Amino acid sequence: MARDRNAGAKAGDNNGPESVGGDKAPTRAVVIVPVLTRQPKGDDDSARPRLQRSAEARLDEAVGLTRAIDLEPVHTAIVTLNDPRPATLLGSGKVEEFAGIVKEQGAELVIVDHPLTPVQQRNLEKEMNAKVLDRTGLILEIFGRRARTKEGTLQVELAHLNYQKGRLVRSWTHLERQRGGAGFLGGPGETQIESDRRALQEKIIKLKRELETVVRTRDLHRSKRRKVPFPVVAIVGYTNAGKSTLFNRLTGASVLAENMLFATLDPTLRRVRLPHGTPIILSDTVGFISDLPTHLIAAFRATLEEVVEADLVIHLRDISDPDTAAQADDVERILSDLGVDAADTDRVVEVWNKIDQLDEGNRERLLSDSADGRKAPPIAISAITGEGIPTLSGLIEQRVSGELESIDVTLEPSQLGQIDWLYRNGDVVSRTDNDDGSVSMTLKATASARDEIAAKILRKNKG
Repeated sequence: MARDRNAGAKAGDNNGPESVGGDKAPTRAVVIVPVLTRQPKGDDDSARPRLQRSAEARLDEAVGLTRAIDLEPVHTAIVTLNDPRPATLLGSGKVEEFAGIVKEQGAELVIVDHPLTPVQQRNLEKEMNAKVLDRTGLILEIFGRRARTKEGTLQVELAHLNYQKGRLVRSWTHLERQRGGAGFLGGPGETQIESDRRALQEKIIKLKRELETVVRTRDLHRSKRRKVPFPVVAIVGYTNAGKSTLFNRLTGASVLAENMLFATLDPTLRRVRLPHGTPIILSDTVGFISDLPTHLIAAFRATLEEVVEADLVIHLRDISDPDTAAQADDVERILSDLGVDAADTDRVVEVWNKIDQLDEGNRERLLSDSADGRKAPPIAISAITGEGIPTLSGLIEQRVSGELESIDVTLEPSQLGQIDWLYRNGDVVSRTDNDDGSVSMTLKATASARDEIAAKILRKNKG
């Protein structure tokens, strides 16, 4: 059984290959989401059953991934599979049906939101007369488009080559045997596939060496940060949860933040001073996604070390998404693979974003449920409007610097230049201007600010 959606115009609606204004028309794509009625054995961890997302949510995500690289979905469908076929994944009737749709819609690309074997991919391309990309290939294409730094580009290229290496078998039409040796008497040489595989392997080795150099540079930067002991706070979450928007809100930076899957890829770090003066390093990481290709997890291991090394991890959830629970489960699984325990509430803070997109009734119910018996209830925020941001900043500061302490300070006339610094690094509760020109203040400050106050003012007074 298939559920179809007409996601775009008919093939003739573009008025030819060039759109208005002379720009090249986007590539037309058919998006297919196979839904297996039974999970393959060994596909899940029995100790922790995977939360199943709805077919509609999977389709919406697949369409979002397709549009993330400027493809135009002209037809979408959900296909229920009782018995996946080894040769084509889909049944012969469905393959024939989609081949007709591809021809009718003038589509050049078919997206299958499911892993495909090299043989399945080749057979589907032959039957549908169009290029076929599975979920892994599509995500690799998106990452290739989004990578900006040298490290990100190398990581994506390495993942792509490892993915390609497994697809050389019976996937190309020019894999006839070459003749080797001199003259006419030479025996059969290596096959073209062996030559191509060797060339790929050599390029993979070269990329790994280049990446090792970049990783060593990142490690040097990390070790320098350890010498200046600023706490590191990493923002993680499902793609499009609003990580970059929150990062911009907390830092005043202008990292690309769009309502698009994988809008940003390369990690960004900024130094931030929290409300009571505590300096931290805030890290914005690549978004996670369900069934993230293993090639990418391996290639991006060095980048994700920022999460492993972080003193505090903010798990940001799009609470307005109907599939938020399944998304959170996927993020927690990836964190677990990285060695970060999402249940450790002393290190991982759960933050619910996009509450501005909920109606009043749902907001009240959600906030009530979040506070019900939890050791560390989630913090509800809107990174767009700023609602809840002061509470989040206060919690981050409390976690990295401890509870606020009450401190009494008296500034001599020669120290009045420090008043502005005290206002910026503490919460001034009271101030008294004395007759002798000195100023007495009571303020609340973090432990780190208290130490700085002691070094700047109190010790000088004692001297």
